[in-house]
Amino acid sequence: LSILLSLLVPAHTTRSPDCGGILTPSGLSYRKSRPRISHAISREGRQQHFSVHGNQINSVKVAELSLSLIPDTGLRLSIDVDLGITPAPSTTKVMRLSILADIHVEMNPEGNLELVTSACKPTLEERQSTEELERSTPHESSSSDVDKQINVDKICLEVSKLLLLPNEHLMSLTAQFPITPSCHIQYLPLAAPVFSEQGITISLQTTFQVAGMAIPLPVSPVPFSMPEPASSSPSHFTLAFSEHFYTSLFFALEMAGAFNMTIPSPLTTATVAQKITQMGSLFQEDLPVMLQAVFRSSPRVVLEEGKAALKLFLTIHVGAGLPAFQSFLSVNVDMSAGLLLSVADTRMTISAAAIEDVELSLAASDVGPVPAALLDELFLPTIREEVPAQMNVVLSEGVFVPHVFSFTYTDVKVMIHKDYVLVPCNLELQARTG
Repeated sequence: LSILLSLLVPAHTTRSPDCGGILTPSGLSYRKSRPRISHAISREGRQQHFSVHGNQINSVKVAELSLSLIPDTGLRLSIDVDLGITPAPSTTKVMRLSILADIHVEMNPEGNLELVTSACKPTLEERQSTEELERSTPHESSSSDVDKQINVDKICLEVSKLLLLPNEHLMSLTAQFPITPSCHIQYLPLAAPVFSEQGITISLQTTFQVAGMAIPLPVSPVPFSMPEPASSSPSHFTLAFSEHFYTSLFFALEMAGAFNMTIPSPLTTATVAQKITQMGSLFQEDLPVMLQAVFRSSPRVVLEEGKAALKLFLTIHVGAGLPAFQSFLSVNVDMSAGLLLSVADTRMTISAAAIEDVELSLAASDVGPVPAALLDELFLPTIREEVPAQMNVVLSEGVFVPHVFSFTYTDVKVMIHKDYVLVPCNLELQARTG
């Protein structure tokens, strides 16, 4: 199967994106994940990983934690932690540990995105002590005294450890997700993200596996580039999908045989013989008429402003007899149906709406010439109803969109433009179980 698939279409000559996402400053400041990070810092502090000159740490309070964009470079992590220490009996000090760490994103050898600290600067200052409260005079430590109390390497190592969980989640971006039992989808980053004042833009290339083998996809006639992010988007995140993404999706499902259809018909050979007299010589008994549909050319998705359409190019073999199906004529069907798109959680639901345009023409016949008007009369109502219905059964489970573990999408809008679709949404952190 894999050899046949590789011969059917040319493979990508160059890696080019067909979808992606833009994390906005609003999404970067999404705060629901802060308690987890604060808890991790507090736990490490209580275990004395943030040791201060060998003194016992009694309390750890995260006063401030923020991420900010550095255009063309990466992110800056700022953490302020108040440490309660006991240098002597009945004496308590509050020390403010401030950490500035620059973070950039690399692609590791496995093709996954990875957060890496490129600079780390901790500082420590004494905020208050019980002795100062009694004397009501502030105490200032010299910079050399403070520096001696900081183990810079150990603190920066702990900052790096804070990135382990986000990096584990980033690995889930490239996981394979099922569309049907035999067809899977996978999103692969093409390069490290681009950082700008408008947000973080990541470009992805979609691959499909059929029966466990990656299939070569048709080359996009128009290279896709991620749309410029809006300067002040209220949404946390915006997904973007090219027209070629949707065409590739339907191509992969066609290659997997998901759209091969056997369509029941209300007709029998006797009722058809009333319209086509030569039928009587082929079938001696009255049998139910069946339609078997196959694609003679790959489906194509067309995106226009405000609407999406699916173009189908089918050959429908009309016959009778089960299990020994005997075809007596073949009909070429060109049809167009509207596409409805929606996103819930981490899946996009795609469904074919009513048929907007359809044309039937005779391809082959064992029962003589059949006028186009008679083809429409006999088969068009069934084709109009059954083809989109059976395709929607295949698509009913939805298609996973790019996402990382633990996050889902809420407040979703789907905006269809010419050649691409934008999906602005907000992030929702799922509660951990267990």
